Amino acid sequence: MISCPIPGRDSLMVNHLVCDVNGTLTCDGNLMPGVAEAFEQLKDRVTIHLISADTHGRLNELEKLLAGSVGKFIRLTAGSEAEQKLEYLEALNGGVVAIGQGTNDRLMIKEADLGICVLSPEGSAVETLLSADIVVPDILTALGLLLTPTRLKATLRQ
Repeated sequence: MISCPIPGRDSLMVNHLVCDVNGTLTCDGNLMPGVAEAFEQLKDRVTIHLISADTHGRLNELEKLLAGSVGKFIRLTAGSEAEQKLEYLEALNGGVVAIGQGTNDRLMIKEADLGICVLSPEGSAVETLLSADIVVPDILTALGLLLTPTRLKATLRQ
């Protein structure tokens, strides 16, 4: 678990990290450099969940590559992906950070205890950006917030 007291707000307690895959962790289906290493550092602190509609058909390959670090890989069915992501997040019962950038990430980012929108080489949806608590330039910056929680305190304090 990651615990971060935030002045003027409730403490943030993180048990789960739910990440969109395409556009968030990958670019054109290829895992962005440094993501596997960051997950390796986080795996003993939070359960990592990767959730994807598998746009590029590479989720099986990513499962093999990240098997030691990622707790769950969730493949969505076509249609209503935003709602499926939200339902998955709600079943975790709190302590969730959600990271994404696409329109189908907006609901889970809004509902998460902490929603992070990444600016992606594949683009970032305005609806998702407006639903986020924090916006960061890339996935490594987002994961760095969890690896160094005082950054969260600096950003979220009131």
